[in-house]
Amino acid sequence: MTQQSLEPATTADDAGEGTRVPAGRSWLDRYFHITRRESTVAREVRGGVTTFMAMAYILLLNPLILSGKDAAGDTLAQKALITATAFAAALSTLLMGFFGKVPLALAAGLSVSGVLSSQVAPQMTWPQAMGMCVMYGVVIMLLVVTGLREMIMNAIPLALKHAITMGIGLFVALIGLVKAGFVHQGKATPVTLGPEGELAGWPVLLFAVTLLAIFMLQARGIPGAILIGIVGGTVIAVALNALDVIDPKQWASGAPELHGSAVSMPDFSIFGNVEFGGWGEVGAMTVGMIVFTLVLAGFFDAMATIIGVGTEAKLADDKGRMPGLSKALFIDGAGGAIGGVAGASGQTVFVESATGVGEGARTGLSSVITGLFFAACLFFTPLTAIVPGEVAAAALVVIGAMMMMNARHVDWADRATAIPVFLTVVIMPFTYSITAGVAAGVISYVAIKVAQGKAREIGAFMWALTGIFLVYFALNPIESWMGVH
Repeated sequence: MTQQSLEPATTADDAGEGTRVPAGRSWLDRYFHITRRESTVAREVRGGVTTFMAMAYILLLNPLILSGKDAAGDTLAQKALITATAFAAALSTLLMGFFGKVPLALAAGLSVSGVLSSQVAPQMTWPQAMGMCVMYGVVIMLLVVTGLREMIMNAIPLALKHAITMGIGLFVALIGLVKAGFVHQGKATPVTLGPEGELAGWPVLLFAVTLLAIFMLQARGIPGAILIGIVGGTVIAVALNALDVIDPKQWASGAPELHGSAVSMPDFSIFGNVEFGGWGEVGAMTVGMIVFTLVLAGFFDAMATIIGVGTEAKLADDKGRMPGLSKALFIDGAGGAIGGVAGASGQTVFVESATGVGEGARTGLSSVITGLFFAACLFFTPLTAIVPGEVAAAALVVIGAMMMMNARHVDWADRATAIPVFLTVVIMPFTYSITAGVAAGVISYVAIKVAQGKAREIGAFMWALTGIFLVYFALNPIESWMGVH
């Protein structure tokens, strides 16, 4: 969604018609402007609960994505990851509710987590990876404060923005298929169905059933389809495990059963485990590209989501200006740093916030309710840990499919658009690198424009990006030529 001037003409306190607050209103009404935005406390509570139910799946998916080993061979404990995910989501969403005063909820961005797991952790330790997350959050906050966000948003062609979202969608879906055991590395082919060309074991079958169930629920327009599908799949998994139908060793993340009490104290063992530096082995160029990739993964979708949900809530005007937009964008950037410190990866605004808006939410009170529900989940980590990785992986594929819907905005008849979009979308999952996909899209876009004699249409920012990405692709030959090892 291309934005022109997004600097709001008003502030969050000016939302709605008039500036006088009717007498007799509660402090809650006055602070969140509930009456002024034509809402009620009951609607805000209902909207907050609905938003939480729609995005609660992140408590299961984020730990699944971040479950891999880092360069040192270390992994993050599942209980600690669930605690970190719930804490970061709660704090970021409460900040959005109390200070942003808009019905937007935040949680760990799957695209950001995917970059950390597949591109960052294999090159450095998890504490260093979380340090990169803090850095990208600070960069986004600086972009908001300086106003550079508008320049960057306007410089990148709209088609490439859609392509980045679509490519990340395929990337996330591939992660889900691999985590579930549906896709394996083949002996004679790069990938194959199952380990030997066929699906093996009950858990992967349960993944397929859960995936189809979620798609069917979505087709019926059932609210909270993803969460319902995960809960249903987990119930079936627990029943099969209790009946000894499945060998416990077949489950990738352990047998789905409760060990001890369903309630426990949060595990903050990875909180604050952040390191800055020690990047000598990966090099400054790689560090810069990682931060840039994280900014791409977390920044552009946030802008479109905030405006989109704000428009749905009737908070934005016909020019896309929304009260408190700068505050919302700044808090979204702060979510990146919060997630890094907590050990949960960057937090970003979730499009599922629209479900709460659909229930009537118009103010930050609904976000406060959502944040409080995430905070309550801190004490139910054992219950959350029951969900099998194969069941949670189904939701990753669903999210990927939802992100691919951006394809409807692309003019596939225009080769100058279609080719860069195609390269961006396919190279991300095929190379397991979001950076490579974005680089291919940017370079091909510029090259085609030059071939068409439209070099003047290419802005300075795109030329600069092209130069950086050319160096990125040619880094190994350049290093060899310069004698750098």
